[in-house]
Amino acid sequence: MAIIETVNLTKKYGDLMALDNLNLEIEEGTCYGFIGPNGAGKTTTIKILSTLLKPSWGEARVDGKVIGFQNPMIRPVIGYVPDFMGAYDDMVVTEYLDFFASCYGLHGPKRKKTVSDVLDLTDLNYKSNAEVNSLSRGMSQRLSIARVLLHDPKVLLLDEPASGLDPRARVEIRELLKELHRMGKTILISSHILHELAELCDTVGIIEQGKLLYSGSVTDIMEKANVGQLVHISVEDRIKDAGRMLMKVPGIKKVELIRERGELMLEVLMDSKAKTPISELASRLVAQGYQLTSFRTAEVNLETAFMRLTKGLVG
Repeated sequence: MAIIETVNLTKKYGDLMALDNLNLEIEEGTCYGFIGPNGAGKTTTIKILSTLLKPSWGEARVDGKVIGFQNPMIRPVIGYVPDFMGAYDDMVVTEYLDFFASCYGLHGPKRKKTVSDVLDLTDLNYKSNAEVNSLSRGMSQRLSIARVLLHDPKVLLLDEPASGLDPRARVEIRELLKELHRMGKTILISSHILHELAELCDTVGIIEQGKLLYSGSVTDIMEKANVGQLVHISVEDRIKDAGRMLMKVPGIKKVELIRERGELMLEVLMDSKAKTPISELASRLVAQGYQLTSFRTAEVNLETAFMRLTKGLVG
């Protein structure tokens, strides 16, 4: 069952088309990665789903309720984490969470326990008395997530939660999101850190110029992008001749000379019945008198598919 659904969702700012008839379905319990170039419409989509923006036309539903008409019924179901949080000056972490817990209608011992529980879950107990404005970027993001967990929402909407984080903080946020996913939360997350989305998400959607280009599993998207195995080869000399020779080998889709590294990058089709095994490429080169200086395969990942499927266009 789709817990998030949009039908011809469109948003215009004057002459700027931010979203162009977006049709999106996200099943309950899914962790969905939303990727696209800057200005593609990711933040606009998330703000509409979080009831902060009204669409120009089309429809968006969360948990079966229509954005713009049933917002008071939608807001208890969602938790929205923007890319940057704001807080009052001189407020400490527990005061910050206590304030929002009271806004969600939690009182007395229940509010105290809820604040304690989300501090435990987000591993912020040791920062409970720290001023919010003194927190690092990573700690601030964990506090943002703690805030939206106070009312135990079904759906989490996260806009670039790993933006600006150091590697350790990114790992900690990723592990926290994995735990929330295991708890049954539906998560919609936009990010530019594509390899982490591939590890975290069940499905991903690629958006460009306000249009959803693809939506599905990482494997399906890579197949649609027709991404093959990448092989990097260097030879002692006659590298252009080696490239021309390799281009004639069955199953080689593309040969590109990377001048700055002095190597050839080959794209080898993985579904070609007539393909030559990668292990034979070195043998063919040696048989033709070329001296190999390096031969390595490269990981084909979501980033490769993303670059193949998008052109960097914005609305």
